[in-house]
Amino acid sequence: MAEIEITYTVTELCQSTGMMQEELLEVVGLGLIVPLESTDSVWVFDVDALSSLKRAQRLQNELDLDWSGVAMTLTLLERVEQLKKENEQLRRQLDRFLQTS
Repeated sequence: MAEIEITYTVTELCQSTGMMQEELLEVVGLGLIVPLESTDSVWVFDVDALSSLKRAQRLQNELDLDWSGVAMTLTLLERVEQLKKENEQLRRQLDRFLQTS
């Protein structure tokens, strides 16, 4: 069975999120979402970009942040998740070490 990839143009992404194209340009410029092929003159985004954009919009609305604040918040949240994973790995390694000692 073939896998179907859903993509969005700039216009479709704006329609799906209610954003203006200028806002989308700012969001892309801040690195919140990245077009699939950033070298093309026509940007295309995947479903993950739509999901990330909606998450960013929720943060912007709930915390009353500008887009650069949203970018910083998302970066910090990603770092926290990474640290949690690393911490869990270290705990497992410590448990294994203590069990073999």
